[in-house]
Amino acid sequence: MHLRKLFLASSLLIASAVSIAAEPEGQVNVQSSTDIRQETQIWTTYALSPYLRAHDLKVVVSNGTATLTGKVEDDVHKALAKQIALGVDGIKEVNNQIVIEEDYSPPMLSSSRGYGEVIDDATIAAAVKSKLMWSKHADRLTVDVQSKGGKVTLQGTADSKEVLDFAGRLAANSRGVDSVDNQLKVDASKFKQAGSPKNSVIKDSWITTKVKSMFMYSTNVNGSNISVTTKDGIVDLSGKVSSGAEHALAIEFAQNVRGVKSVNAKKLTH
Repeated sequence: MHLRKLFLASSLLIASAVSIAAEPEGQVNVQSSTDIRQETQIWTTYALSPYLRAHDLKVVVSNGTATLTGKVEDDVHKALAKQIALGVDGIKEVNNQIVIEEDYSPPMLSSSRGYGEVIDDATIAAAVKSKLMWSKHADRLTVDVQSKGGKVTLQGTADSKEVLDFAGRLAANSRGVDSVDNQLKVDASKFKQAGSPKNSVIKDSWITTKVKSMFMYSTNVNGSNISVTTKDGIVDLSGKVSSGAEHALAIEFAQNVRGVKSVNAKKLTH
């Protein structure tokens, strides 16, 4: 209900040409649609930030100046709030009135998920589903992915225990995932009429992109340190990783992308 009210309020704000509010002196302050858009953008970014979403911060924008109020527990969070506001196009100045209280405790969260949590869970579920659909096992799996508070639930059917276990392992190694409830069931009969995977050639550029994305969405592989190239379905990995475990995971993730014939990791060191 809270989220629905939020979206309704945002829609009404953006649809309005101006917003008129009475000030203490009895004067009338006219907010332009640009002010409202900037205000909404700053507030939304705070709601999405894992560092600021729990704080009761307020934003008012007028003629390119953003006034911030509320409480945080340290100057790092106060500075972050200012930098986010300055990052919004058209904001020229920030009047940062946020108060620092070292013993400040953010307000108790309601039982319903906030805007930021909803976006986090949707992002996690989309990342896990994408990784599964990019894999060689996509034709052997029908899966629904749900995420709540970092707990991912997999439901559907796999054609073997091997694929079932792979799906759970891939989900567990995804950014933002704290735990996986793998409810997939093995039923090979559902896949017998589907036939073998498509014989169409998958472009090397597609393979390279998906291998890089596999790394980017994974918690235990630092994709920024790994270079990926593909030629005729053969993937070459180079760079430096932190451990043998990361090395093995990088190879496994690359090997399981559709279209990959083999992986050469001789230049991937640790």
